[in-house]
Amino acid sequence: MTVSIDWLAFLQVFGAALTAAVLVVGFYAIGLRLLVRGGRAPVVAPAEFTDAITVITEKEAQRAAKAAAKAAKKSPLTEGQKRVALVGAYGSFGLCGVAVLAGILLIVFGH
Repeated sequence: MTVSIDWLAFLQVFGAALTAAVLVVGFYAIGLRLLVRGGRAPVVAPAEFTDAITVITEKEAQRAAKAAAKAAKKSPLTEGQKRVALVGAYGSFGLCGVAVLAGILLIVFGH
């Protein structure tokens, strides 16, 4: 019994996985950046974990939300520019979802 590896297929899968990872992470990062530029910085509420190393308090979360709101008010962008940034952010998140969906469809139907 011999094991034969199709190296060309291996390289194709490696290239596709690397490309997909770069696209998904890139689109997400661009979307997050545009979301912040549009004045909608995401503030995540603190979570309580039993084995957490550090957990932020409610006071720290309120301080972060206040700082995000203050930064949004100090934005040099006009309302139209903020709107364009938000549309770009949602479009980028949509492209991220399309890339993930395309990968799933390729796995399911690409045999």
